[in-house]
Order: sequence, then C-alpha cells, then structure tokens
Amino acid sequence: MRTFVIGDIHGGLLALEQVIERAKVTTEDTLIFLGDYVDGWSQSVEVIDYLIDLKSKQNCICIRGNHDQLTLDWLENRHDDFDEETWYKHGGKATVEGYAKISEEKKRTHIEFLENLQDYYLDDQNRLFVHAGFTNLNGVKWEYFSKLFYWDRTLWETALSLDPKLKIDDLHYPKRFTVYKEVYIGHTPVTRIGETVPVNRACVWNVDTGAAFRGPLTILDVDTKEYWQSEPLNELYFNEKGRN
Repeated sequence: MRTFVIGDIHGGLLALEQVIERAKVTTEDTLIFLGDYVDGWSQSVEVIDYLIDLKSKQNCICIRGNHDQLTLDWLENRHDDFDEETWYKHGGKATVEGYAKISEEKKRTHIEFLENLQDYYLDDQNRLFVHAGFTNLNGVKWEYFSKLFYWDRTLWETALSLDPKLKIDDLHYPKRFTVYKEVYIGHTPVTRIGETVPVNRACVWNVDTGAAFRGPLTILDVDTKEYWQSEPLNELYFNEKGRN
C-alpha cells in the first residue's frame, strides 16, 4: 500500500491516465490530489467524472484548488469577488465549453463533488497537503482567511528565497517551515523557475510541474520520493492551446 500525491491536472485526463498507469497504481494505494482539476485543456468534465469514479474504488483525498472554486462559483452563479472574464482567459473557456455538452443531472453531481473538496489534508505523520499554502505562523488550523489555502503564493516564494545555510533553530528561520514535517503543494508551476520535475525547498515539495501549460503531470510517492510523469500536455493535446 503506497501513498501518492498528484499535481495540478487542469483538464488533462490523458495525462492523468498516463501517470496512474506508469506508477502502477492499485486500489490498495491512497491518492492525494492537490487540486486544480479543471480549466486549461478540453477534458475538465471528464477529469471530474474520472475522480468521482476513482473515489468509489479506493481511498482518494481531493484538495480544493483555486480553479475548482472558480468553476464552482460559475456553476452556482455566484459572482461576488469573481471576475468571470479573467477566469475565462485563464482556462475557464475550455471548462465552459465542456459543461455546455452535459446534462443538468451530471452537472449537479459535479457541483456536489466540488462543494465537498477539502481545504487541506494532514496525515498521521504530520505531513500537510494543500493546494497553495497557508500564512498563519502556527499552521492551517489557525488560518483566518480560508481562501489562502488555494490562493497563497507566499509559502512557495519564501521557500525559494530561503538561504539553505540558515538552520532551523535560527531566530530568522521562517516559523511556517517548522510546523509540519513536510508540506506538499501545487498552484505555482515549477516551470516558472525552469524546472519540470518536483522541487523541494526547506520542508516544501512543489508537485505542480506545469501541466496547464507545456509541462508534464506528475505523481509522486510521498514516502520514497520516486515520481512518474506524463508526456508534456501540449503534446498530448497538440491541437489545443491549454493555458498557453
């Protein structure tokens, strides 16, 4: 029995199927999805169908991403703090087109799935799984603004800028990096720093390898740190733009 974490999928069902196969995932394994299942490639609806089915077969933990929340807001006609035009340009267009083809009944099952996503998951080894990050120095249970779980970028930016020579007991060491044994995130693609594989800084592991753009999708064994990747998404969906 293994535990895997999967980065941002962004409508790339073909990539998701590839990594599940390449990692030889079985129904005995636990799968932790870091969010952003939608917005980008053309199969957002199919990705959610796949996850709903997968959850019926094995232990799956599905974290809420910012794009999942945006899609839920759109499906439920909530427009407070929601710039639909910006969302449309950043992957929402493909999602809107996908939902135009399905029944209201299926749409309701997707709304239920999106409503029940978790803000974060903390396992029994004090390993945190969250889409974007958190800002409270004492950890996620004390976070005042829950939206930061799927919008924050400061956790990753701080991890990247941290002097690797700084020791954990130094007064200047960021307290956020002392709360958990490990933190697994997506949200900010490592392609922004020229990488296409998972990147570890301090206790933070970033598993978003740019599947929304021209990178692969990644699945990582959280115990061994072995990982498997799909083909780059722009090659799998060669006739689409994704979020490029």
